[in-house]
Amino acid sequence: MKIPHIHIPIVRIPYSPQVELYIKREDLIHPEISGNKYWKLFYNIQAYIAENKATPMLITFGGAYSNHIAAVAALGRDLGLPTAGIIRGEEVADLWADNPTLSKAHNDGMELCFVSRTEYRDKEKLSRGFAERFPDALILPEGGTNPLAVKGIRHMLDRRTKDFDYLCSAVGTGGTVAGLATYAEEGQKVLGFKVVNDPDTETRILSFTGRKNFTLKEAWGRGYGKITDELLRYTESFEEQYGVPLDPIYTGKMMMHLTALIDRGYFPVGSRILAFHTGGLQGKAGIEAMLQKKKKSLINLP
Repeated sequence: MKIPHIHIPIVRIPYSPQVELYIKREDLIHPEISGNKYWKLFYNIQAYIAENKATPMLITFGGAYSNHIAAVAALGRDLGLPTAGIIRGEEVADLWADNPTLSKAHNDGMELCFVSRTEYRDKEKLSRGFAERFPDALILPEGGTNPLAVKGIRHMLDRRTKDFDYLCSAVGTGGTVAGLATYAEEGQKVLGFKVVNDPDTETRILSFTGRKNFTLKEAWGRGYGKITDELLRYTESFEEQYGVPLDPIYTGKMMMHLTALIDRGYFPVGSRILAFHTGGLQGKAGIEAMLQKKKKSLINLP
């Protein structure tokens, strides 16, 4: 992986005259390895390839609509490396071909290994088992969060981001907020919007950064993968008004809560707020398929 020679736009969102709101379109960094996943994998893959393993392989964890699963599968395909994805929920095993994220990962060469939700909770045990079977493999954690991933997030910040008062990101496993907190300028405040009900998130972030310049908020519609009609209406309206597509699992929930905070006067007048679009738009196709089965209205695909 290399630092891509691509301009990542920072888009003004004219939401309120009280504050200046912008989105940095990290989702545009790569057509398949998008958003924060590109930077989380960046140093991990560089270090792994340098080890020159005899039988290299990439193994990781994720759910049915996981952007991380999609990114690792695409990266493995591009590098010519075999990949395996440990997928949460054995009930998905008979349905994966109808899931755009998992079927695309399969077509990119990823072996899909479905486990029960109970088994999935003990990822350390699963990792040990796969490490014994594939001793040369790089086993990446769920969401890709580890020290090298946190280091990679520094590339989401540049000279253009230095003058913002707030840096905002959705939070899954916490690696992106840990990276933003680590490399933020003095005086910048980092806001993380949790989409997963995990009481250990703050402790995990602190273990990576050591800086307490971040605050965690509950993202709108708490519950990973839970999609409400209100959320779908919001993401549709946001794209129509501002031309920025949002995924309904991460960035959509973040922006819904962030704009609600602006409405409530949470930010001082004149604040400059930068939200990071962390990708995951491939998940919209999966949500569309789910809605079709339920005969509900569809979200707009980009």
